[in-house]
Amino acid sequence: MAAITDLSGSVAVVTGGTRGVGAGISRALLEAGAQVVTCARRPPDKPVEAAGRTARFLPVDVRDPAAIGGFFEQVRSDYGRLDTLVNNAGGTPFRMLDEGGAEHHSRVVGLNLVAPLTASLAAFEVMHRQSGGGSIVMVGSVSGTRPSPGTAAYGAAKAGLENLARSMAVEWAPRVRVNTLVLGMVRTELSHLHYGDENGIAAVGRTVPLGRLADPADIGDACVFLASDRAAYISGAALHVHGGGERPAFLDAATVNN
Repeated sequence: MAAITDLSGSVAVVTGGTRGVGAGISRALLEAGAQVVTCARRPPDKPVEAAGRTARFLPVDVRDPAAIGGFFEQVRSDYGRLDTLVNNAGGTPFRMLDEGGAEHHSRVVGLNLVAPLTASLAAFEVMHRQSGGGSIVMVGSVSGTRPSPGTAAYGAAKAGLENLARSMAVEWAPRVRVNTLVLGMVRTELSHLHYGDENGIAAVGRTVPLGRLADPADIGDACVFLASDRAAYISGAALHVHGGGERPAFLDAATVNN
């Protein structure tokens, strides 16, 4: 996708864009020609690079509204515009609802729903004043479309994020387009923590109709598309990037007598 989509001259921000899915998104945007600014609480172990170009890193806690406002003001001051925001920062540890307590679950919702809202509001203030408007991409999850035991607050936040994106798409049209990527399982440097060794990762991958976990580059290519003029008439949409989803459990559990 990046090879045939030119984002040269555009400026993109990727929250949490220094590792895993976020780094894959940042690399795809760099390959497409965009100037990329990443942010996270801590600097990356190594710069995010692609196509001989390097993403800029600025430290910020996306849960801090004042810090987020200052971050986007710096982007506007340094680059003069903002064309794409990818709200990628998020996540949660596995914890059953009765084990976490209200404060823990509130923090999860804050990171995965309130922080993207805060960042989007700050980005909108830049985008709607400039020629060409802008594109905001929410990074959602299949956890927001099905029961998510062990990550219930995360799933609820991701469900809310998709609804928020649809409302933004209506309120902010036609200047700013807003869409959601609904992700399934993605192979990153932390996959072993969830799925075990290579055999475990391969076994989990075989449960996906396309036969593997997504690569971060797969997510990056989808982001490049939604950021580009090729998606000029797409707003308020949810693009599922999950390899076909999950095979219904009843198909394997049912016994058919011939």
